[in-house]
Amino acid sequence: MILRPLLRRGGAAAAAASSGGARATEVTNPPSALASLLLASRSYAKAKGGGKPASATSNRGKIRAKDQRGVASADETAGAEFSAGGGGDDLDAEFELPTDPLPPTYDPALDVGPGGRPLFAFTDTFGSFAHRDSNVYVDFTLDEWKAMLPEGLPAGMMKEFQETRRCAVMVRKSFLDLRDNFRRIVDPAITTKHKDTKKQIVLDGPRSCGKSIALAMLVHWARTEGWLVFYVPQGKDWTHGGFFYRNTYSDFFDTPVQAAKILQDFLKYNETRLQQLPCQIFEPIPLGEGAGVGRMNEADTVEMPEGSSLYDLIQTGINHTHASVGVVVRLRKELSLIKDVPVLFAIDQYNSWFTFSDFQEPVTVRSCRSIHAKELTMVNAYRPMLHNDMMVGAFSHSTAVGKLREELPDVPSNARLMFPRYTLSEAETVCHYYMRQKIIRRENFSEEKWKKIYYLSNGNGSEMRWLAAFV
Repeated sequence: MILRPLLRRGGAAAAAASSGGARATEVTNPPSALASLLLASRSYAKAKGGGKPASATSNRGKIRAKDQRGVASADETAGAEFSAGGGGDDLDAEFELPTDPLPPTYDPALDVGPGGRPLFAFTDTFGSFAHRDSNVYVDFTLDEWKAMLPEGLPAGMMKEFQETRRCAVMVRKSFLDLRDNFRRIVDPAITTKHKDTKKQIVLDGPRSCGKSIALAMLVHWARTEGWLVFYVPQGKDWTHGGFFYRNTYSDFFDTPVQAAKILQDFLKYNETRLQQLPCQIFEPIPLGEGAGVGRMNEADTVEMPEGSSLYDLIQTGINHTHASVGVVVRLRKELSLIKDVPVLFAIDQYNSWFTFSDFQEPVTVRSCRSIHAKELTMVNAYRPMLHNDMMVGAFSHSTAVGKLREELPDVPSNARLMFPRYTLSEAETVCHYYMRQKIIRRENFSEEKWKKIYYLSNGNGSEMRWLAAFV
């Protein structure tokens, strides 16, 4: 992080010296900033016909880099001029994202990775990769990603897509290890060099090392394999916003607004499968306070009739706000009883379900007691990993939760898995990809320069993407 102010100053000073003064513009980030992705990424249905060149766009964004081309664009000409001294000291200066027309979506002469290997793999699933096939990019359109992960995509993944103008991700060995771990649980006959398996995994590691992207890729793979996946891309939403009602029966806090959203998200991809899965628990579901409407006077439980499916259960929680929290808790129990299809719980921002107060007694300040994450009804039902279900949670260091203890409550002591930064070979592939997407100028690309990017960033993904613009 210390490098950024130094490089900003140096980049601005160099640009001012070469051009006699740089120009800055107000940069907006319109809702259509990702519209060009559908042009830059390919659809597999059209792969045989080749791709068309993506036209020049006027998309702008905030990127901490100087103009890669070293030439002021037409839009920059209309901006306000600033001097070399003033521009160099502006550490928050905004710059345009690349707007050059990209080359054809697929060009064998350009799609070359390290050692002359292909840069892209033409496949519709992450299940076909062996470890020897790693360090290659897989390209989907934004619509294809949203179709497989309608609950939402990680913020880091969306930022990568926006700045590279392509919805491609690299298949890393660390992801393949994660995929094979759960694959061996479902099919023990599969042999790999790693014999031990874990049903519960907590992905930890440095910021921007790819934890959330790896989790999203795992969910994509599991769904193409026919698994039932309960995917939470933003675990922090479970503990922030909405209403918090004390449940007088359980003494936990109910969050009906979040509960209804969780049920709606779970239906988006799994509706057809859930209609085929019967309910196995028919005990009454407790009712709580509805969002903004209080409690029901005439009833305190609801029962699911015999023959109901999990789809019917979820619809009950969506249509009746008093039952939404109880249905989310019941759904957790129902999913653990399914044996006909593998079930995976995938929670991003998992560390937001823990706070320092989880290790302390409740604190009362001016008669307003702080609420612990463990006191939320839904978090208390889904956070524990001391069970026999397949579950993976990814830490997100952008949630400002802070560094937690090594041993977490209700989590196996061996569950934590440190996810690595880019290796040297992965960084080489990444820089070839950035050159392909015109983030790095081809005429300036060299082994010495991409290695500088790697060592300066220490393999941090977002730092490498930011430094690439200086090559």
